[in-house]
This record gives sequence, structure tokens and C-alpha cells, in this order.
Amino acid sequence: MTTRSGILREVQDKDREKILQIFNHYATTGFAAYPEGPVPLQMFPLLREGAHSFCVIEGESGIAGFGILKSFFPFPAFRHTGMVTYFVHPAYTGQGLGKKMLERLTQDARTAGISILLTNISSKNEGSIRFHERNGFTHAGRLHAVGEKFGEPFDLVWMEKRI
Repeated sequence: MTTRSGILREVQDKDREKILQIFNHYATTGFAAYPEGPVPLQMFPLLREGAHSFCVIEGESGIAGFGILKSFFPFPAFRHTGMVTYFVHPAYTGQGLGKKMLERLTQDARTAGISILLTNISSKNEGSIRFHERNGFTHAGRLHAVGEKFGEPFDLVWMEKRI
């Protein structure tokens, strides 16, 4: 699949199946998403719930990825801290769409008054850790062997970025 520059837009209800297809690919094939198997369509409202931003990036063949910005905790004490999560369809990786998605979520965070972005990544997802390092995130902590998927334990790597 090829893409033009990637068009970013807010998620619409019609996008839910494609979004969950992308998510479920990562859930079933590796450590980028934490479930060990596919999640049902009923999970879509949970992804959307409380989001400051929930957007998709389109390629020539349709949705190439999605991203979500949510509050870190729902308490006023953490109003300046947000969590980002995003996935790019494997056919579109390496084309700059992840960076473009992160830039959009960063701008949306600034608009929402957020000045610190957090993300958590499986220690088995070294590509994502490197991506975040290249895009200004620093290591903020590591929870050792707190997850297990496909019978393998993994650490949870926390990363942060001041924006």
C-alpha cells in the first residue's frame, strides 16, 4: 500500500471496524497492543471515552492508522498530563505517518492545556521505544515483569515528553 502525505481527521463511527482491525492485528501478532487476542467492536466506545483527541490518518487505500490522546488521570491535579496511543497499519509503517500522527496529537494536547505527554510501551516492542526516543521522549520508568503475553513476561516502559 502506498500513501500520499496522509490526511488526518477526527474519527467517525464509520471508522470503528478499520480501527479495530488495525488494533487487533497488533493484539494478535506482537507486543504493541496488550490483549492476546482480537477485541470486539464493543471496545470502540472505550477507546473514544474521555479522549481529548481521537483521529485517523488516511492513505490512498483508506485508514492507515489512528491515534488517541487522553488525560493521564481524571483528577485536576493531573490536568497538564496526557497519554498518547497510536497505531499505524503495518503496510504503512516507515512512511512518516507515525510521526505525523504524533505531531497532531501533540498539537491537540497543547490546545487542551497539556504540557507533558506520557506513553507506555512493552519492553518487547523495541521499535516503538526507538521511535519515541527519536521523537523527543525520554525514559521515565520501568515496571519489571508486570505483563505477560503469549506466555512471555514483559516490562512496561514509561516514556515522557515535555511539549
